[in-house]
Amino acid sequence: MVDELFLEPGMTSAVGGAERLGIVVAGSLKEGLEVRLDPFVSIEEMKVGNYVAIQGERQRFFGMITDVSLGAINQQFTVTPPDVSDPFIAEVIAGTGTYGSLHVAPMLTMGASSLIEGPQPVKTVPAHFSKVGLASDQDMQQIFGNDDVKHIYIGNPLDMETKVCIDMERFVQRSNGVFGKSGTGKTFLARLLLIEMIQKDAAANLIFDMHNDYGWEASSESGHKVKALKPFFQSKVAIFTLDKENSMRRGVVIDEEVVIGYDAIEPDDIAMLRDTLGLTDNGVQACYRLASHYGDRKWLKAFLDINLKDVKDLAEDLGENAATLDALYRHLHPLRRLKFLQEEAPKNSVARILEFVGSGKNVVLEFGGYSNNLTAYVLVANVLTRRIYDRYRDMVEQAKSDADKPRPLVITIEEAHKFLNPQVAQQTIFGTIAREMRKYNVTLLVIDQRPSGIDEEVMSQIGTKIVCLLDNEKDIDAVLAGASGKSELKSVLAKLETKQQALVFGHAVPMPVVVKTREYGSPESYKRFGLKDADEVKKSGRADAKDLWG
Repeated sequence: MVDELFLEPGMTSAVGGAERLGIVVAGSLKEGLEVRLDPFVSIEEMKVGNYVAIQGERQRFFGMITDVSLGAINQQFTVTPPDVSDPFIAEVIAGTGTYGSLHVAPMLTMGASSLIEGPQPVKTVPAHFSKVGLASDQDMQQIFGNDDVKHIYIGNPLDMETKVCIDMERFVQRSNGVFGKSGTGKTFLARLLLIEMIQKDAAANLIFDMHNDYGWEASSESGHKVKALKPFFQSKVAIFTLDKENSMRRGVVIDEEVVIGYDAIEPDDIAMLRDTLGLTDNGVQACYRLASHYGDRKWLKAFLDINLKDVKDLAEDLGENAATLDALYRHLHPLRRLKFLQEEAPKNSVARILEFVGSGKNVVLEFGGYSNNLTAYVLVANVLTRRIYDRYRDMVEQAKSDADKPRPLVITIEEAHKFLNPQVAQQTIFGTIAREMRKYNVTLLVIDQRPSGIDEEVMSQIGTKIVCLLDNEKDIDAVLAGASGKSELKSVLAKLETKQQALVFGHAVPMPVVVKTREYGSPESYKRFGLKDADEVKKSGRADAKDLWG
């Protein structure tokens, strides 16, 4: 069996064979393994992020290439390089005087007991001179599972055809994150994950769609239109909007318009807007005193209804600094321009969203013309999620058995550092969900280009991380904090291409893996998802929109 798994250079086997690359010559579990390449193996074909299989004496090891290097047996070669214009001399020197080597981070083992239990975390290292070969498609399938109802197919390992799959059940158990600099395809990755969850009915989803990318259609980096969720899942996805007029202009088929009453805004919600509104700590504290003075459900409207000249008198009544109250009044007044805020909401938007989610639908909340209004985004997301949190906590606590508990709910938020930064994460509802809400069947899917802006404790609770290219050192350190083999993963992350590549690691995958992510946006990609042809989607979708808006 061993002889079949690792063949001599240039030889392959039809039965799961892998071409031999070299042998293990040194290393440790902590620092990784050094692999000496065989003379006839081209070092230029070795890539950081590729996987290798190592046949030890009693078990098989799997690891990731984290570095590729050149070496010389005789250091004189590096000082006075020989004349290699003669191919024969070059070949002799390559086999006897110089060599290539790989640095490999061991990840998993597969032994006799693992045949039943599956791949296990590595706890030892292979012996000296163990044979090394590239991991086969069969190896990767055994490690990451099959593309079925229990897995999310996210992409392919570099230079391989096999599918890398994420364990669906483990993925929805904990909060997860998609990170990467602007333009690396975070939104496309998030949309891919959501499609898989909806198709396989793994969880209910509530998506705060800040830039109108998840409901009807969106633009790719190249500018062409791609379909979002609603056209593919007419009966499973409901679109709520804060801006009905904007939705009508874009031909979006909506299910509900969201209106929020002033009486729904609490001081905690304003505290979330500290940065976006430019509030001071004293200003935030004044909100709580106003709520005590006017009442929890009346304070905001009552405060904004008074004349600016009367603020000084109010400050005296509250025993508050007049300048603080004056600044708070001026900073809160832009809320008047948010049309979705009304004195009284005609219907309970939270109840309607929960009704849709409870009936098996997934809800996309579009922000329409407020897509670039961070104040609107943070305010609405916090107000609605706080009430959803209360409802799910009550339902779980009142459930008499697991069967009575609500189905898992995944809340997707972009610009996550605005909700989860160190200044507010300890007090906000999103920080609470990230830390403890998995026991109430609610988790987050956070999408962000600045992971360094997210509280460290919250980042430690992110179960699975899908990381596109990051070029800021603080962001890289933040996203890899607590990860096993951080230094090795850091070198891998730095070598990612700017598009359609990601490093996936954490709770829902057996080991870290670099993938070329699935294509999304072409008619062929829709069909591979098992979705309608793009032309059919466009035709049926536009017809629906015309019928709705006349």
